Amino acid sequence: MADGPPVDWFWGRCALGIIALGLLSRSVVTGVLVLDKYAGDALYAAMVYAWLRMVCTARWATGGAVAVMLALELFQLTGIPAQMLGSENWATRMGARLLGVQFGYLDLLAYGVGIGLIHALARRAGSRR
Repeated sequence: MADGPPVDWFWGRCALGIIALGLLSRSVVTGVLVLDKYAGDALYAAMVYAWLRMVCTARWATGGAVAVMLALELFQLTGIPAQMLGSENWATRMGARLLGVQFGYLDLLAYGVGIGLIHALARRAGSRR
């Protein structure tokens, strides 16, 4: 078995907690647009950061999360996720929901906020592995 980078399971548990918060943010309607729409986007980006932190340094996880979220948002411009949403296949429709179907500049801002907050919280907590 080849030795790979050590896996930091703290970040895996953190990602699972973020997923739970993200699901909660999508199931509770507050009437406040920032909470109802953009909190979930920020949590989505924070989750990507946490998954990457399992195997990367903070710098690589930050850059990787920004790249992934930018790629996902730009992919929405192709119209492919919107077409997937119209599929009769349940898994395809779920994939479209996970990818997002409509480009939004404010989504990019929310992603940046999510990545920035989790990175700052990790630094403040002294998690610089």
